[in-house]
Amino acid sequence: MTVNEKQIDTSCRVPLLVLFGGAALWLVVGSVLALVASLTFHMPDKFGDCPWGTYGHLQPAADDALLYGFCIPAGLGVLLWIFARIGQTPLRGAMVPVVAAHLWHLGVLAGLVGIFVGDSTGFAWLEFPRGGSALLFFAYLLLGLWALMNFSGRNERGMFPSHWFLIAALFVFPWIYSTANILLVGWPVRGVVQAIIAWWFGNNLVFLWTSLVGIGAAFYFLPKFSGRPLHSYYYALFAFWTLLLFGSMRGVPVGAPVPAWLPALSAMNSLFLIVPVIAIAIIGWKTVRGGAGRECKGGSFCMIKFSFVAFILSALLLVTSACPHFSRLTQFTWFGAAQTQLQLYGFFAITMFGAIYHILPRAVGIEFAFPKLIRVQHWFAMAGIILFVVSLVIGGVVQGLKLQDPNVAFADSTKAMLPFLRASTMGLLFMLVANLLFTLNVIALIFAWKWSVAKTVFAFLISPLAKTEVKA
Repeated sequence: MTVNEKQIDTSCRVPLLVLFGGAALWLVVGSVLALVASLTFHMPDKFGDCPWGTYGHLQPAADDALLYGFCIPAGLGVLLWIFARIGQTPLRGAMVPVVAAHLWHLGVLAGLVGIFVGDSTGFAWLEFPRGGSALLFFAYLLLGLWALMNFSGRNERGMFPSHWFLIAALFVFPWIYSTANILLVGWPVRGVVQAIIAWWFGNNLVFLWTSLVGIGAAFYFLPKFSGRPLHSYYYALFAFWTLLLFGSMRGVPVGAPVPAWLPALSAMNSLFLIVPVIAIAIIGWKTVRGGAGRECKGGSFCMIKFSFVAFILSALLLVTSACPHFSRLTQFTWFGAAQTQLQLYGFFAITMFGAIYHILPRAVGIEFAFPKLIRVQHWFAMAGIILFVVSLVIGGVVQGLKLQDPNVAFADSTKAMLPFLRASTMGLLFMLVANLLFTLNVIALIFAWKWSVAKTVFAFLISPLAKTEVKA
């Protein structure tokens, strides 16, 4: 039986609305928290009397709201839709991912509350307490197993490059998340092993998982938008395996107080990341170049092309920071925060924006209420991430130079960062505006769909009464 695209999109409708709607709201929450956390550097007296308003509470909550609240549910929603589209198979049993999506958002809420009440684990990117982590893990297992079950029942049996990246991501998260929670929270190990596991987990979650999902989505959408097939199946296969190999065995910083071979191995794998990055850049460039597809006018195509470039730059910053001489200059500065934000927002979040703007109208059957705001949002997001990253990269180098100068006091090196922090705060403000515009479009579409469903149900309920009155 031939299944058309409309049937496939409709089958994904409700799970996508729950995943994308909740993700959009958490994105705004994370942006507000990040902006307030940045303001603590400029107006410390305003937040000094409030324990919840300290940087130690606000910044972890902002990071986790972005990663767990937006990035992962948005990535899983895009993954479900791509599996259904490529496999030419409607999503079966949509109620299961709907329940899992609600559990995921409940877990994020429990985790953020835990951070603010002082129940954080203290490990970067793993701050959620046990209750929130358990909900997240169970919800992910439901979503991941359901995605794999629908993938195994697909009508189109061929495997595409997007499949490799997305399926690998499905397995990477439960592996690293369960390992980190068991060894750091449940039955914690002690000594240097604890720090090594925390670094390994943070790298695999923030860099590897987002890279696999983001590149997998880009490899689906770039050929679709450009009107050209993905360049070189074998380049994509080579990029997949080298990214998985080198990206998963890094994260230990140079100079860490651990056996010397661990930082050396981590730095070597970071430097070798240049290999898959070059392959991915060649694939993207040759796929888009000379394409006869739609023009880039600030919509989905523009967003995914920008995010693709952001991934290349983020990986290059990562490779640069692995060089021993340069890492000694930047390892205690804001340079790392700039690279992380470029990876999470400049690459992954903007990839999800482009994908969601393409997917949601097709799944719901309703266009966005404010289509002109899509282009405005794109420019605000680009300006915000560029301003944030450039200011902190330059500021990080300046700060590192001052920290290495024995004639400069530590307080003076901190004061030198204030102009760059002000610029980064302006970047966060631009990003907040972009996220508000994105959320406005998504929530308006969800309400429009609910209103249409309510009208349909009301018309159905009163139709027998109308017929009875006519007969009487």
